[in-house]
Amino acid sequence: MSKIRTLVVGLGNMGLSHAVAYHTNPDFEIVGLVNRSTPELPEDLRDYPFSHDYAQALAELTPDLVCIATYSDSHTDMAVAAIEAGAHVFVEKPLATTVEQALRVARAARDHARKCVVGYILRHHPSWQRLIAEARDLGGPYVFRLNLNQQSTGPTWETHKALMQSTSPIVDCGVHYVDVMLQITDAAPREVRGMGLRLSEDIAPDMYNYGQFQVLFEDGSLGWYEAGWGPMMSDTAFFVKDVVSPKGAISIRMPEDAKSDDIETHTKTSTLRLHRVGEADQDISMADEPGHQALCEREAAFTASAILQDTDLSRHLHEAVSSLAVCLGADESVRTGRPVALDPIRI
Repeated sequence: MSKIRTLVVGLGNMGLSHAVAYHTNPDFEIVGLVNRSTPELPEDLRDYPFSHDYAQALAELTPDLVCIATYSDSHTDMAVAAIEAGAHVFVEKPLATTVEQALRVARAARDHARKCVVGYILRHHPSWQRLIAEARDLGGPYVFRLNLNQQSTGPTWETHKALMQSTSPIVDCGVHYVDVMLQITDAAPREVRGMGLRLSEDIAPDMYNYGQFQVLFEDGSLGWYEAGWGPMMSDTAFFVKDVVSPKGAISIRMPEDAKSDDIETHTKTSTLRLHRVGEADQDISMADEPGHQALCEREAAFTASAILQDTDLSRHLHEAVSSLAVCLGADESVRTGRPVALDPIRI
C-alpha cells in the first residue's frame, strides 16, 4: 500500500493526539474521524470527513487501519469489528476491560493476520527504553517500586470520574507499568494482591479512586504499584520509579517542581540514577526528551512499520494481555480482600 488509510475513533485527548500524528506522518492518510459528540477540532483536522456512526464509517470508508481511542468498555467490539472488516488496529490502553475480551481481540488479530498495536506509550520513550535496558543488565530477581498519583481538579478530575465509570486507577494507569515490569523480567506473573479505598462521594459507591497492589513473578521478582486520582491526593512522592536488583538499582529522579496533574510529567524522566553495589552512582541526563505529542508520533511510526514491514507483534500482544490480567486481578483482589492467582496467558 502507498499510504495507510486510517480511521480515527474517539477524539478526546489521546485520540486527537493520534490523529495529529497520522496527519503529519506521510505513511498515513486519514480517511475519517468518528466521535459520539462533535468536538472542537484543531485546524489541521477540520477538513477530514467526520461521523458519529462508527459502524457506518467502517463499512463505507474501508480503512487499512482503525485507531481506537474511546473509553475502555468499547475497545473490544470496535477492535474485533475492524479486524473482521480487514483492518489493522491501534487500540489505546487498556486493551479491554476483561482478560477474556482482550484475548478475543488478540485471537481475532491472529486468526485474520492483522496487526494489533496497543497504546503503551512508554515503549516508545527513549528514557524508559534506557531504564529497561539498564535494569536487564543488572539482572534479577527484581523489586519494582512504581506509582503515579494525580492530584486532579477541574476538567482533569471530571475526566478521571468519567474513566472510573468503567475502569479503576490501578487498571487504567497500572497496565503501563506492569508492561514495563514484564519487559524487564521476562517472567510470568503468578499472583497479585490489591487494596483500595473510595476517597470521594463524587464516584460510584462500588468504585475506588485510590489503589495499590503487589504482584509476584515466577522468577521471584515482586512489584508494587500505586495509583490515586482526585483533589484529595498528595502532591508529595506522587512519582516513584525504582527497579532494584541484587547488583544495584535504576531509578527515575524528577525535578522538585514537577506537578502530578501535568500530563508531560507522566512520561518525562529528567534524570536516571544508576546505582551499582560498590561503585559510585551515575546520573544519566535525559535532557531534550520527547513530549506527549512527539511520543504519539513515535507510536504512529511504530504502527506504520509494523504494518508495512510485517513485524511480528505476538510478544507485544502477549504482554498487553498479561499486564491487563495483573491489573484486573489486582482489582478483583481489592473487591474480594483475597489474593488472586494468575493463570498463564495463551493466545
